[in-house]
Amino acid sequence: MDYAEQTAPSLAQMEEMAYAARDALAEPWKGPAAAVVIRVEDVADPAMLSELEMEDPFELTGLYDGIPLTQKSVMDQPEGPDTIWLFRRAILDEWVDRGNVTLAELVTHVLIHEFAHHFGWSDNDIAGVDRWWE
Repeated sequence: MDYAEQTAPSLAQMEEMAYAARDALAEPWKGPAAAVVIRVEDVADPAMLSELEMEDPFELTGLYDGIPLTQKSVMDQPEGPDTIWLFRRAILDEWVDRGNVTLAELVTHVLIHEFAHHFGWSDNDIAGVDRWWE
């Protein structure tokens, strides 16, 4: 392969990877997962980092912003859609550091981890959906 023409994936390309991973989820997760917005940014914004008491944006690969389904009530007044944020530069850095997974596998893993927050999954639930640990 000629690497001279290769570039890092764009925000849109990484978003496509994330949507493909979401679309590959099995039922009963696939339908409810489709209601979650996926956003890809280069890095987390300073307000997000401050709220998480983090300083280094390269330490945050993903973030779930919403009320987990296990805690939602009909009385909740949503402030916005449940959203999963993926941070391209941090994911790329982790991918390079690991060196043993494809970028699509890592994007899927980060996305599944954030869906775990949305669905209220246990570690065993995550392992059943994401075979990352095998």
